[in-house]
Amino acid sequence: MKRYFAILFFGIQILTSCTSLPKPDTVMGNEVRDKLMPVASIQNLYKWTDVSNVYVLRDGDKAILIDLGDGSVLSHLSDIGVNKVEWVLFTHHHREQCQGYPLLASWNAKIAVPKAEKAFFEQPASFRKSKTSLGDAYSVYGASYVRPPIQSIPVDLEFSRMDTFTWHGYEFLCMETPGNSPGSMSYLLKENGKWLAFSGDVILDGSKMHNYFDSEWDYGYGAGIRALHNAEALLRDYHPSMLLPAHGSIIRQPDTQLKAYINKLFNLERLLLRGYDVLTYSSASQDMVSKPTEVPYLWQISPHLFKFKGPEYFPNFSLILSDNGHALIVDCGLIDTTFLGQSLEAMKVQYGLKQIDALIVTHVHGDHFLQAPYIKRKWGTPVWALENMVTVMEHPEMFDLTALLPAYQTGFDSIHVDRAFKSGEVFNWEGYNFTIDWMPGQTEYALCMHGVIDEKEMAFTGDNIFGDPGNLMQTGHEALVARNSAILEEGYIYAAEYLTRLNPDILVGGHSFVMDKPAKMIGRYREWAYQMRKTFQEVSNDADYLCWFDPYWVHAEPYRTKMKNGETVEIKIVVRNFSENIKTYRIEFHTPSGIVANPAYIEKNIYGNSLEIFPVKLTASADAATGISIVALDVTLDGKRFGEWFDTVVELIK
Repeated sequence: MKRYFAILFFGIQILTSCTSLPKPDTVMGNEVRDKLMPVASIQNLYKWTDVSNVYVLRDGDKAILIDLGDGSVLSHLSDIGVNKVEWVLFTHHHREQCQGYPLLASWNAKIAVPKAEKAFFEQPASFRKSKTSLGDAYSVYGASYVRPPIQSIPVDLEFSRMDTFTWHGYEFLCMETPGNSPGSMSYLLKENGKWLAFSGDVILDGSKMHNYFDSEWDYGYGAGIRALHNAEALLRDYHPSMLLPAHGSIIRQPDTQLKAYINKLFNLERLLLRGYDVLTYSSASQDMVSKPTEVPYLWQISPHLFKFKGPEYFPNFSLILSDNGHALIVDCGLIDTTFLGQSLEAMKVQYGLKQIDALIVTHVHGDHFLQAPYIKRKWGTPVWALENMVTVMEHPEMFDLTALLPAYQTGFDSIHVDRAFKSGEVFNWEGYNFTIDWMPGQTEYALCMHGVIDEKEMAFTGDNIFGDPGNLMQTGHEALVARNSAILEEGYIYAAEYLTRLNPDILVGGHSFVMDKPAKMIGRYREWAYQMRKTFQEVSNDADYLCWFDPYWVHAEPYRTKMKNGETVEIKIVVRNFSENIKTYRIEFHTPSGIVANPAYIEKNIYGNSLEIFPVKLTASADAATGISIVALDVTLDGKRFGEWFDTVVELIK
């Protein structure tokens, strides 16, 4: 639970910093070579590597580039006799492919991009918002999965699927190969009767995936993985003689690697999808324990425990009622307030409800406390949560996570937490002893409340596990989403081990799920979690999978900052070392015109299995343009430069 809640739980360590940014070809980890490297057996084709691979196709003193990286290739083109770059063809929009664009200014090169990604290049700031919504384009419930450049890049030519492009007698076939990016393209060039494919990040050498979070396009339904799978299959059917990826080594046996990768992606997608019937029979099987009451849609799980239930109805609500009429509510969301008020009034008559002493929220997703203001206002009920949830609930703008409260556009963007529990804290209420534990799974910002009610050990588990315990085909896991902050060791693996030890009689989950005798399902859930990790490790381009999966191992808090012209604000940069060993991190701050970062970069050794926080000041000039700006965080880890993988959003207001 200490993972990213760094501002509260970790001290700030100030590091030695410099104020000037090194030139691109002197940056640590840039892998700059003395010369461009010829691609074996292909005349006039060269490869350059900085934050990405850049391919240079030369004809005399003129050249065309496939991707640009940090732009350092430009200062070495004269080594092969090139003094004019006529075109740059981008395979996709990710910042590390195009972050060197400002260095192109004196070359007068034209820019060509996939049509489906043109807006990412030309209008990058439109894909960052100061306030998100669940339906934002190219987002997972408000958390964006596109990584556009920090400045607009004007486009001269856009390619649709199966277009052709001819340059100096070379004809490229432009083929849509989305998956790592929504509109990514591969450029196929026929050489000596065989296809060469400039394939972007569709596949890396070793049948590996560049990273996971770029291919996560929805809330655990696998759309990006399927798109990537189909792109691989299309490339395979061209039987290219060579794949020239945007990262890593050239792939010289594509047929073998594509076949292996397709199988990996198929298995990954099948394992990733939810472990219960979410789109078909979940309404019918969400609860086989409770009984209907005389109050419409109110069902009784046991003499002192109630929930709502109805056809295709998935509210977040359960209520523990004591003998003297006092109640605790666990979660309260996705419920019409008129209906909620009528039901609670009916409980006064039918069951003697007198007072609601607390609303306990299981995790930070907004749909679990949308009706908290109503309960507070009508019943004077305080909100209780785990301490690592408090800042996310009270200041959600600080975080770039999915399904936070502002994304629901309900008119209130935060909720005050009246009591914050430490993990393992026990409280006594009306003769019941309940324990509040940190139990991540679907998200790290989550709790489990457990205790004995009506002679059964009840565990209130939020959205961590759903399903029909009697169905041996179900593994119970809910959506596995990187942008929930959900690495498996601090997510579903932790939850599985926790529930195995707890061994409850009944699981009371979110969205009306109540699961009786869940021990065997917990066993299947645990087996799935470890198999999921193994599958990630097999397809990951990382030595393990953590940096490959997690979009937050370097991030800013707050993620969104508002400031005025001439102002200076301080943000925190949180850096996580997953390794057991000391690692060297360097983070450069690349800012758009009108914003300056101080320091310009940070560099520090960080101990294993730890994180550190570094303060950075952002200053806006008096004439900086108002509106949204993107500040990129260019990361180098132990000499490996990832480029502008991460960002933070600044909104300049009048």
